[in-house]
Amino acid sequence: MNRLKDFTITADNSVYGTGKRKEAIARVWLIKDKPEAKIVKAKGSGKEWKLEEYFQRVSLVNKVLLPLKLTGLEEKFGIYATVVGGGISAQSEAVMYGVAKALLAYNPELRETLKKAGLLTRDAREKERKKYAQMGARAKYRWSKR
Repeated sequence: MNRLKDFTITADNSVYGTGKRKEAIARVWLIKDKPEAKIVKAKGSGKEWKLEEYFQRVSLVNKVLLPLKLTGLEEKFGIYATVVGGGISAQSEAVMYGVAKALLAYNPELRETLKKAGLLTRDAREKERKKYAQMGARAKYRWSKR
């Protein structure tokens, strides 16, 4: 198994943040002075991927890097994230929220910038549960007179 992570994560060289979206949970470490390290580890497979390979669409990669671009710290931090649950779209947003929280832990003065961009308020929309005696969350079984 080829390992992309060639560094150790300690309290001195990293900042931590957790992000959630739908069913996806991301644990994110921002690695100081390693901007080239952008690695995602999927919990199910245990395999490490480069950020661009895991989130295959450019829009998802840009979404993940948005907090760093807004604060102008993209050349200062690398990203190491473990993701579990959800699909890749929800996972990318979970990583984005995790990066924003880690930046806030690194420098509380960035709060206004991140808050204005809506990166500190978690998107609370979840899948509605299926109800009994119904086909799904809202759809009902069809009624037949005969």
